[in-house]
Amino acid sequence: METIQIRCEFASELACAIPYAYWLHENNQLEKVVTSKGMRPFYYFCENVEERFEFRTIDTNNNGLRYIPNDWIHHSEGQAYGNYNEQQQAKANGVLNYSQWTPPSYRDYYSSNDFDDLKPYVVINNNYNIEFGNDITESRRYFNLQTLSEIFLYLQEAGYNVIYKRPNNTEFAPDQNEMATLRGGYEFSEMTDQGKMSDYQLCDYYDNVYNINQMEYENYNEFQLKLFSNADGFITTNGGGGILSCYFGKKVLFYVPHGKELRKDYLTKDNSYVKKLSNSDINVVFDYDDKNDYTELISKVREVFK
Repeated sequence: METIQIRCEFASELACAIPYAYWLHENNQLEKVVTSKGMRPFYYFCENVEERFEFRTIDTNNNGLRYIPNDWIHHSEGQAYGNYNEQQQAKANGVLNYSQWTPPSYRDYYSSNDFDDLKPYVVINNNYNIEFGNDITESRRYFNLQTLSEIFLYLQEAGYNVIYKRPNNTEFAPDQNEMATLRGGYEFSEMTDQGKMSDYQLCDYYDNVYNINQMEYENYNEFQLKLFSNADGFITTNGGGGILSCYFGKKVLFYVPHGKELRKDYLTKDNSYVKKLSNSDINVVFDYDDKNDYTELISKVREVFK
């Protein structure tokens, strides 16, 4: 019997640790999971879960990843990746070792009738954090207010409600980048015709938009797992929230302006882990320039969510 002790960033826990823990469970080999605070609902299949860690770490020498089959989120080839040619790298991008890897079906476990009055609804997963230790002004993995407004309006016209999710980093155990964002006091807001406005305030202008932070719940992660299990689709940035969106077998529209997900075929081939999490309908908009351009994203929203 095996005990998993993991305190890595959220994305790596979703892609590498949880499917291994569930594989152990399915093979009667899982004894205990030691994880970060708030993560118990993700390990519903394990009776012995200890939420020990107040903070996560991206340090792979100390976050438990090196003790499980997949110790790297973006491929399973380790340091050899750097020696690959372009074709070999494309084959490896986004592909993990699936020999001991079985994702749990959150949709089956957490589906309910609790949100029937909101259906149909689309979850928009946004993000605003310091990235890779850079200044907050260099962050690109987010939807700005103008883009959010256009998406909200279109989805309203198309008959959808919207669940808006952008964590403020107090809902869970943060990693180094999230802690740096909190310490810096950085808040997401922009100047508009109505003055300075946050994305949370923008939600209040739309009857069809519900800010998850203003909804009633007792346990944040259990609530979002239930909410996501009943969603009709997701619009998301890449990262942990995007990976979570792929667990429910729904339409997922990724906006990827930065990160290793820009690598060739990472998100699009059939054996990429984002596809294998639940066989979701993955759609991707890449933004390769140094400045965010959401034009293609808006067009793709109209195409995917008709």
